[in-house]
Amino acid sequence: MTSPVALVTGATEGIGRAIAFALGHAGYKVGVCARTPSKLRVLLDALAAAGIRAAGHPGDVGLEADARNVVAQITSVLGPVDVLVNNAGVAILKPFDQLTLDEWDTTMATNLRSLYLVTREVLPGMRERKRGSIVTISSLAGRNGFVGGSAYVASKHAALGFCRALMLEVRKDNIRVITICPGSVDTSLIRQQSMLTPNVDRILQPEDVAATVLAALSLPERAMVSELDVRPTNP
Repeated sequence: MTSPVALVTGATEGIGRAIAFALGHAGYKVGVCARTPSKLRVLLDALAAAGIRAAGHPGDVGLEADARNVVAQITSVLGPVDVLVNNAGVAILKPFDQLTLDEWDTTMATNLRSLYLVTREVLPGMRERKRGSIVTISSLAGRNGFVGGSAYVASKHAALGFCRALMLEVRKDNIRVITICPGSVDTSLIRQQSMLTPNVDRILQPEDVAATVLAALSLPERAMVSELDVRPTNP
């Protein structure tokens, strides 16, 4: 059988990078994208060194033209997307009265608008083939609020709502929509924040989220876990 194709957005660091390697080691051909070409090249070299067939294209998936070009370029090399992992995200955490409109718009473009744009590019093919999985990396912030997270929390609540509605629309076409909601994960996104001070020795690792994605995808195609919360066992 032909190896399935997965596309991971925001793949050069943290959770996205871990997911790309986990899928590749599980037998997927892996498409990756990110905004920085140099980081993308380093990732592609690392995937190749690990024996994983991969293709990548730089772009900001919050922009319509970039999202279209990323999907077109990667599918031209690897084939149609069987699994989309919407992972690209930013966290601009600060008190509301310090949050600028540009920062609000950046958060919404990356964390929410990109879901619409990339999903719109791959969904018609999945519907035609009557199979596929769309995995979105949301957050426990999609269920709860925290101080300094007004933009981030709003975007993750909206992402969860988007996925819930989309799941009900496309399940009749044998397409699974899966939302993963991790707690704090030890990535640069967390370590660079002053508003959050988790114990980085006890929170989740990117590989934990990647393992959760693989577990959800490993179910028989007739079965779907639509939402999964992932928390540290003993934070």
